[in-house]
Amino acid sequence: MNGDPLNVIKEADLSFFEEINKNRDSAFKEGEITTKNKLLIALAIDAAHHAEDGIKSLAILALKAGATRNEILETLKIVNYICGVGSIYAAAGALKEIL
Repeated sequence: MNGDPLNVIKEADLSFFEEINKNRDSAFKEGEITTKNKLLIALAIDAAHHAEDGIKSLAILALKAGATRNEILETLKIVNYICGVGSIYAAAGALKEIL
């Protein structure tokens, strides 16, 4: 993944891009669920959708937010149980340089 994948949206419609960023900031804001746990939830959703760039990006953010390697792997165990091994292959490809 090179640069922000939403740059194309930013260039085409700045106000929509800003709306997306506001939504993201609101979703990941510290609250009853910690930002770290929200990032792990998002990582699980991206893994379920086989979104490798998202998995990679969210894993990096989760680690920066204090998640451990084991917490990421535990998150993937849930994904494997609910969504199957295809999601784990996508996650493994995304995480090979991170974990």
